Amino acid sequence: MKREHLLIVLSMLVLAFFLVRMFDSGNLATGPQRTKELIYSDFKALVASGDVVNAQLVGDSLIEGFTQDGLGYRTYIPAEDPSVVDFLRLYQIPINYVPEKSLPWYLSILINWGPFLLIFGIWMVLMRRMQGGGGGAGGGGLFSIGRSRAKKMEPDEMKVTFADVAGIEEAKDDLSETVEFLKDPAKFKKLGGRIPKGMLMSGAPGTGKTLLAKAVAGEAEVPFFSMSGSDFVEMFVGVGASRVRDMFEQGRQNAPCIIFIDEIDAVGGSRGAGMGGGNDEREQTLNQLLVEMDGFDGMEGIIVIAATNRPDVLDPALLRPGRFDRQVTIQLPDVKGREEILLIHAKKVQMADGVDMSIIARGTPGFSGADLKNLINEAALGGARKNKTELNLEDFEWARDKVLMGTERKSMAMSEKEKRNTAYHEAGHALVSALLPNSDPIHKVTIVPRGRALGMTAYLPEKDNHSFDIEFLSNRITIAMGGRAAEEIIFDEVTTGASNDIQQATNTIRNMICRWGMSKSFGPVVFGSDNQSNVLGRDIGKDREYSENTATEIDKEMRKTIKFHDDKAKELLRSNIDTLHKIVDVLMEKETIDGSKILELLGQKKSKVEPVGG
Repeated sequence: MKREHLLIVLSMLVLAFFLVRMFDSGNLATGPQRTKELIYSDFKALVASGDVVNAQLVGDSLIEGFTQDGLGYRTYIPAEDPSVVDFLRLYQIPINYVPEKSLPWYLSILINWGPFLLIFGIWMVLMRRMQGGGGGAGGGGLFSIGRSRAKKMEPDEMKVTFADVAGIEEAKDDLSETVEFLKDPAKFKKLGGRIPKGMLMSGAPGTGKTLLAKAVAGEAEVPFFSMSGSDFVEMFVGVGASRVRDMFEQGRQNAPCIIFIDEIDAVGGSRGAGMGGGNDEREQTLNQLLVEMDGFDGMEGIIVIAATNRPDVLDPALLRPGRFDRQVTIQLPDVKGREEILLIHAKKVQMADGVDMSIIARGTPGFSGADLKNLINEAALGGARKNKTELNLEDFEWARDKVLMGTERKSMAMSEKEKRNTAYHEAGHALVSALLPNSDPIHKVTIVPRGRALGMTAYLPEKDNHSFDIEFLSNRITIAMGGRAAEEIIFDEVTTGASNDIQQATNTIRNMICRWGMSKSFGPVVFGSDNQSNVLGRDIGKDREYSENTATEIDKEMRKTIKFHDDKAKELLRSNIDTLHKIVDVLMEKETIDGSKILELLGQKKSKVEPVGG
């Protein structure tokens, strides 16, 4: 429990004690338990009836004692009746006398005024905390709720530079101009140019958007304010707009500076797309942001850098020139970029000499910078478990396989039949891939269960492909059907292990027909929206762009295409059935084999694609 909370609890307990004492009797005289207050006339009647057992006079004004039924009583003597003692003696009531105890003056003040002073003190503490006296970013108080929660970092605190960023050279070039703007604005103004007000970085998660913004601040050596889009909006109306005003006011006071808004889609989404109408709190915040970035009040010396994974949901007014003048798309790194990223993160671990990171880079297509950092970390953790003093290529390949395919499930017990079925399935994929000319080379085949898969066939592309031709896509479909085809040829039955392969093949065929115009029957026509992420409010109630007859024809074309590739895979396997059996025999013995062994069994001496630089 925090110290402030403990203080409040103790104060409330003390207050409760004083309130009980204050409402008890009005003085410190401790009366008997179960005491009943009597008016003086009732007391005299009780004495006359013989129900009073004894009486104790406390000073000159109070009488207390017990009745016949064991109950206590208490009454006050009126000033006009000084003969109460004679009255008690008349009825032979035993009388005792105790002097009234007087309290010290300071204790009397404490009893009388203590509860009120304590309440006032608690109120002052709470008000101080609500006004931001409790510490923390922005004070954290009720009266400071409209203040910006942006974290300010001074130039000497920024340790990240462009040297720490790799794999996104084009984005670095765009943002390096921002550094020059901040360092020497006169250079760009002398020809009549205007310094960009904002730069929007968009890209997949983990590509380095936040890291790049930190590098810009580190290179420019200016104050850096960072805030998340979700930090603007609270449950109170008007808070978001107030925080936007406060954030830009702080920026003007510290200009030149950089304001970085991470995940700006949390507050910058298209207006009118919400379910609560067109005037909700988020939209008021967005309106204020639009005004601050390009309104009547200038923002000289302030550059706003924002990052988002969803540029498609942002409001068009936010993206126009004058607000975000530049939009920098940060792509996933290519093979060269992945190697550079791996080398940067590998500097932080103990590596053996001669580790070729280009092999790992080639085997990680589609990995982001965050994924590659995680790969290096997994390799270091795996090496530590094995008590290694340095990491070699085997450790990094193990980490890549773990990240790509999941952890080995060594404890999983597979029957001999299930293991052989998995071996034929994976051998079918591998053999079809080796037989087709325009496909990625095989890296390794394993029947060791990993993640949710019972086996895996991994490929090692020699280069990154940014566009695919019909032959490559068709071969990919045939390879996907190779596992199921092998099961059907050997066992004359199919299992659920091919479900993911069928899904991949179906998605590829649908895209070829509906998005990429690769079907001879339909030609270069797009069926349906090419936008893969519908935004709430844009596509609700949108009619389908093609007829029911066209949908039926698309279904027929998909079934026809997938059957063609299934038959092609079976034909390739039947004509090379002996090689299929050989691959399975090796897999059953060693559980994991690499691509070169498959090519050797097939009679090929080298890979279908020449190595890079070879």
